[in-house]
Amino acid sequence: MSVTIGDKLPRRGNPISRWIGRSFLWLIGWRIEGSLPNLPKMVMIGAPHTSNMDGVVSIATLVALGIRASTMIKDSAFKGVMGPILRGFGAIPINRKSPKGVVEQTVDAFANNAQMVMLIAPEGTRHSAQEWKRGYWHIALGAGVPVLPACVHYGKKIVTFGPPLMPSGNYAADLAQLLEFYAAHAGPRHPDRLSLPLKNALQHPRDGL
Repeated sequence: MSVTIGDKLPRRGNPISRWIGRSFLWLIGWRIEGSLPNLPKMVMIGAPHTSNMDGVVSIATLVALGIRASTMIKDSAFKGVMGPILRGFGAIPINRKSPKGVVEQTVDAFANNAQMVMLIAPEGTRHSAQEWKRGYWHIALGAGVPVLPACVHYGKKIVTFGPPLMPSGNYAADLAQLLEFYAAHAGPRHPDRLSLPLKNALQHPRDGL
């Protein structure tokens, strides 16, 4: 693994946990490519998402790199002993009764934390989504942080990090740029479950969509 981790990124774990993550990826035949920008805040998106195994590979990658990634979870899950456990894993509660929606609350979370990498699966499902959910883009735009694409390729067993994209305000143009990266690096475990935007991107890589 040759990915360099800068000192501004939120970190978790220690040399032992990172060794365990790297060893697990090595045992299942996976490797990591690309680079991570040395920034304290970003929205990390992962695709393609067609299998439960995607989560296993993603968690192992984060552990191997020692990156602390956060997710948004409904606040009812934080009751009792689960609260400290979920927070320890980087989860942030979403108040369903708040007049602010998930996007606004996540933007607030970015404002209230000196470091945060928010992990989001824009396809939202493992089964043939017709479009990507735009929440990740609105969060990045509202928080003024870049979107970092991460891609899995099951044929080559590679996790690739792409170049960060700062939202321009033009969703269609930004999505096309992200899909161009995925078209070059994606290899789903179940191609029949691909989201329509990724399916089109893989079929017509020069078009981006």
